[in-house]
Amino acid sequence: MTRFAGVLVSLALLGAACASDGDGQTAVDDPVTATTEVTATAAASGDADTDAPEDTASAGDDEDGAPLTFQIEVWADNWMAVSVDGELIGEDSVPITTERSFNAETFTFEAAYPFTVAIEAKDFKETDSGIEYIGEGNQQMGDGGLIAQVTDIATGEVVAVTSGDWATLVVHRAPLNKDCEKDADPDATCDFEITETPLDWVGADYDDSAWATATEWSAGEVGPKDGYDEIRWDDAARLIWGTDLEVDNTILFRTTVDD
Repeated sequence: MTRFAGVLVSLALLGAACASDGDGQTAVDDPVTATTEVTATAAASGDADTDAPEDTASAGDDEDGAPLTFQIEVWADNWMAVSVDGELIGEDSVPITTERSFNAETFTFEAAYPFTVAIEAKDFKETDSGIEYIGEGNQQMGDGGLIAQVTDIATGEVVAVTSGDWATLVVHRAPLNKDCEKDADPDATCDFEITETPLDWVGADYDDSAWATATEWSAGEVGPKDGYDEIRWDDAARLIWGTDLEVDNTILFRTTVDD
């Protein structure tokens, strides 16, 4: 009786394992099927651990994903401030009010391609008349000029230079009537034009498509000096300004540098 009872117990347990699930379907305890179903459910819900490596490097970064290091060399008549992707990286160390402040500057920065270089350049003017040295024997209209180049420090490659392709917005023009240049009171007789500086114009996302393009000028026309000859300029680098070296006094320049 003991052996027979054991057989009955085993049959009872087997029957429970194969019992109906209440919907007329037989529930089969299949560990392989159950594992497959759990895995599929986790993947569908986004909870599956795939262990796939993420590609975190961005375009223009080095192989380790770190930004590259560049330097920009700039010469301006008379003053400039340089920003990259909306961040000021340096400005002229000589105040614009310094007479004959024709110096060059070199700034170092880190960036990933593509990046935007924005330069504010100013020729000295004593007042909105656009005249300098008012009341002195050398009272005159000033004239401007700018040249710059960007170099990848690791490779020594020049990756950007000033040219007629740079976007340009003149925000101060004077005198519009050049015959006022020697007047005793140029503030009363010289006409000027001021354009509001756009908000966030130094940022990478700013739309400069409506801006004009820079005018290229020769060294003979600009007369660069005091710092200009201290830099070995790339053959493609050009002196640029607005359409008038004398009347265009404050100018915004932009370009995007691609890999």
